[in-house]
Amino acid sequence: METCNQTSSDFILLGLFPPSAAGLLLFALIILMFLMALIGNLSMMLLILLDSRLHTPMYFLLSQLSLIDLNYISTIVPKMASDFLFGSKSISLMGCGIQSFFFLTLGGAETLLLTSMAYDRYVAICCPLHYHVRMGRRVCVLMVTGSWVLGSINSCAHTTYVLSIPYCQSRAINHFFCDIPAMVTLACMDTRVYEYMVFLSTILFLVLPFFGIVCSYTRVLLAVYRMSSAEGRRKTYSTCTAHLTVVTFYYTPFAYTYLRPRSLRSPTEDKVLAVFYTILTPMLNPIVYSLRNKDVIQALRRVIQKICSVKM
Repeated sequence: METCNQTSSDFILLGLFPPSAAGLLLFALIILMFLMALIGNLSMMLLILLDSRLHTPMYFLLSQLSLIDLNYISTIVPKMASDFLFGSKSISLMGCGIQSFFFLTLGGAETLLLTSMAYDRYVAICCPLHYHVRMGRRVCVLMVTGSWVLGSINSCAHTTYVLSIPYCQSRAINHFFCDIPAMVTLACMDTRVYEYMVFLSTILFLVLPFFGIVCSYTRVLLAVYRMSSAEGRRKTYSTCTAHLTVVTFYYTPFAYTYLRPRSLRSPTEDKVLAVFYTILTPMLNPIVYSLRNKDVIQALRRVIQKICSVKM
């Protein structure tokens, strides 16, 4: 066991990019994905705000998803880009704690929000007569507020733990952000009990919501199968496919990473998987929801026409 070193509180983030031409190409690709995520999520939020026909529970939840994704990717990529460009890979213990807090808060809020979106589709398709009661404004606000509050509580518990434990002389985090499991491997103490808590937290915030989403869409698909209208089936399948695509890209690598015991984890594999749920998913969400959603495309045309008419 390494001896503890309390004289320096800075960590070193080893990063994602190798020091080579391939690393530079990968860096450029990540920056492109980051810019696409910023533009896509900001555009989605503005479009939902400006078009009154999108002022429905489904699009209110979608605007919150865009808000979360916008902050989610901004918590990770700017620091990673700065480390690569300027070569300063150090980050203070408090800086690590702040990054971990926002990462876990936003990640937890997104898992719960995706579950709320699945419930929204279930009620809209399986219980349409009760939709405005079950998905009223108050219910939507409670769903969103609950997602943020529960994500914050979970994040506070984990962040407080990693800020309070002693760390060894090696403070090199083999990751591109302050991922808590990667930080815990540097601790100068037995963390097995805490690792069980991480496992439990993963069950509560990833596995159970995922099963809730599967149950919702099972009921939805059964209801769609009984529909007599081909147009209704097509539109419903389009919406459900978009949501399931987002869920697959987000939950699968996230759950696979955090449910594995330390003995089966690989830093390189963890970093590759983390790209999916920290960078790729925030970029894909607005693309999937816009290109596969007729209402969004029509709203975009209406907003563009309004802007053009005002200029003329």
